[in-house]
Amino acid sequence: MKTGIGWSPENIKDIDNAERSLTEIRSLGYDCVDLQSFCNTGDVFFNGSIADMEKLLLRIRSAADNAGITISQTHGPWRWPPRDGTKEERDERFEKMTRSLEGTAMAGCTDMVIHPIMPFGDNSNPDPDRFMEMNLEFFTRLTAKARSFGVTIDFENMPMPVLTLATPHQILEFAKKIDSPFFRVCLDTGHCTMNHVDPADAVREIGKQYLRVLHVHDNNGVSDLHWLPETGVIDWKAFSRALQEIGYDGVFSLETNVKRENLSDDEFLQKKLELSAVARRLANPATSE
Repeated sequence: MKTGIGWSPENIKDIDNAERSLTEIRSLGYDCVDLQSFCNTGDVFFNGSIADMEKLLLRIRSAADNAGITISQTHGPWRWPPRDGTKEERDERFEKMTRSLEGTAMAGCTDMVIHPIMPFGDNSNPDPDRFMEMNLEFFTRLTAKARSFGVTIDFENMPMPVLTLATPHQILEFAKKIDSPFFRVCLDTGHCTMNHVDPADAVREIGKQYLRVLHVHDNNGVSDLHWLPETGVIDWKAFSRALQEIGYDGVFSLETNVKRENLSDDEFLQKKLELSAVARRLANPATSE
């Protein structure tokens, strides 16, 4: 199984240095990146026209090719706190998500991860039926856009138990309602524990047909901390076994990284190499034993 990690060029300077940055990621042992730049709709990809965005993304695509890196997934628009309560806000989200889907295709990528819309905020759900109705209407329309670009939407389980769309089971059932090969599941391991779900159990329930991409990180079972694997409460051996059992053939993609803190250059590099080695071992346990 290939391994990947998040990467987010946020300005022109970052794009100018994309090949060097991606070559460094490749040298650590990763095969892929999760392009996270579409999360922030105030950044460089949303400031100009679609043609302007395409020029930037083609530069990134070329840099990735030259570095031997695959852009395996992107992350669609996400803002904090959520603002999806009015039709105008949802229409704005829809336009930005559609643009991100098109940008994903321009980057040569086939998958975009996205969260549910949260019309009542992230910690309130006074009308679960209305919540589901709005999400179903929104993502049915967005899936039609995704199909037109040849991109699959990967719906992510969330760390907010109060929401009607939070657990892996709820996300899976919603994907079945959408009933499209262009709408699948992103399993976030850290978000599982926030809902008292074992990520290995979630893998088995979702199964190969629906499990399309991963967000891999650890935590203490209480907060969404995005810790490195094997530093929190998740049973990683069980998670690896579950992926093997269902024949998961996607990317083992980390949504965490080493913090610089007070490390020297050599120590920082060593920690990043160790993280990559952990990802490869968990992704391919049979070959690393």
